[in-house]
Amino acid sequence: MDVEVEKIYRDNSPIEKIIDEKIASNTQERSFYVVDMYDIYKKHMRWLQTMPRVKPFYAVKCNNLPEIVAFLASLGTGFDCASKQEIDQVLSYGVDPANIIYANPCKTRVFIKHAKSVNVDLMTFDNELELRKVAQLHPQAKLVLRIKGNERTSRCKFNIKFGADLESCYDLLKIAKQLELNVVGVSFHNGSDCEEADAYQQSIAAAKVVFELGKELGHDMTLLDIGGGFPGDDRAKVPFEELAANINAALDTFFPIGCGVDIIAEPGRYYVASSMTLATMVIAKRVEYDDRLGHEGYMYYLNDGVYGAFNNVIFEHATPVPQLLDERTRSKRKSRSTIMWGPTCDSIDCIKRDFSFPELQLGEWLIFKNMGAYTCCVATSFNGFEKATVIIADRQLDCTALET
Repeated sequence: MDVEVEKIYRDNSPIEKIIDEKIASNTQERSFYVVDMYDIYKKHMRWLQTMPRVKPFYAVKCNNLPEIVAFLASLGTGFDCASKQEIDQVLSYGVDPANIIYANPCKTRVFIKHAKSVNVDLMTFDNELELRKVAQLHPQAKLVLRIKGNERTSRCKFNIKFGADLESCYDLLKIAKQLELNVVGVSFHNGSDCEEADAYQQSIAAAKVVFELGKELGHDMTLLDIGGGFPGDDRAKVPFEELAANINAALDTFFPIGCGVDIIAEPGRYYVASSMTLATMVIAKRVEYDDRLGHEGYMYYLNDGVYGAFNNVIFEHATPVPQLLDERTRSKRKSRSTIMWGPTCDSIDCIKRDFSFPELQLGEWLIFKNMGAYTCCVATSFNGFEKATVIIADRQLDCTALET
């Protein structure tokens, strides 16, 4: 990951103080993130307390910042990897290969060979050709059949690309048996930012049906992977605790304690979304007359955009929420119709449009919270604009209170 980590704070400095200090010394006028590692720790403890039966396998694709992945490894999470590079990154932190699931149903031959060479055996599939590929290259793999999830209300959907229909599962499991492959479980993914509390109940019920089919054919079914889609900040339509309550109830019904099935999940944004704050600067400003509203509006150009930190606007359908550096000044400013642009020469580089916001001045800094998921790991340097740098706030706080 070619993102510059420029400083690590190892004291109790508040995030606001770190941002102020960086802005005061930022002569390059470059956007930057501040990562709150303690926020990630709190998320981890919250997960363990809320869904104690479900082991989290962090989805590396969501944010592969080395400091974050290494920290999660130290906490004992498993990892959901989708490529050779992600597998190697996780292994470099001393993670046991048994704590990695190669959760890409459609893998390159080279990557399958590599997984075998580093003893990563657990991997997903959803079609016959993938089974035959694995049989040839990694016949000792522990396979997990990915089925389509209930993504009806999810913001980002995956069924169009991955997942077997229930009607095809019996034949796939039968072919796996004929190829003498080891199918050990079932997985699904309900899409990112799932907004239906009972979606997991329905998918877990479907997984139970596939489990019974596998057992009927002689497979030793011992793993259920309930995927990702868990909210990463407090703006979610369905709170994490509500989703967790529905999951726990469904597990008690279909996979009760003592049934011999291990449960894992693939949270990504849950862990990191709220951990990162982005600071950006107004580099240009235009005044435009808004015919619809009958008064002037403002167009601001920021030093980061959709080709950089705000790529989630395009790929994740995210709606960034700008905040003033000092919100106490909001009441003293006039609000106007606002459009915020990124710095590139492409007109698609629009962060947010047609909303009311207090007037800003050139050189003023803005704050965007909840910018830890699918941001820095997907950013580019298109048009020659540098990616945002990273500051790590590794606050040395008393964590024992969260463990009780």
